[in-house]
Amino acid sequence: MNSNTHSANSLQPGLSAEVEITVSETETAARLGSGSLAVYATPALVALMENAAVRVLEGHLPPGQTSVGGHIDVRHLAATPLGMQVRARAELVEVQKRKLTFHIQAWDETEQIGEARHVRYVVDVEKFMEKVREKGK
Repeated sequence: MNSNTHSANSLQPGLSAEVEITVSETETAARLGSGSLAVYATPALVALMENAAVRVLEGHLPPGQTSVGGHIDVRHLAATPLGMQVRARAELVEVQKRKLTFHIQAWDETEQIGEARHVRYVVDVEKFMEKVREKGK
């Protein structure tokens, strides 16, 4: 069985995972430069959403393979203050060979704060990093 077949068989729509953080100063718009307020920043929300998608794939990719983000279409729906919990849930909704599409939602302690459609690609770690090293020369 080759690695493409393995990953296609183990990655099925419906797989999901959740991640959670407590908003701290390091995730604010003021700290990340995406605004001037001490509220949960959109770039931090995007990172949490991607992390949830990565978590979905844990244990489902063959050794030597990982995923890289290719596209995210995110809506940040509501502000979240410091100290509040934020939770993101990613669900794998489509598998097209190495292209994986996720639907992601995020909530704070009181309401839904975000949603996204996110595409990741399964890559061979060594081949991918070799291209990166060549680019850096």
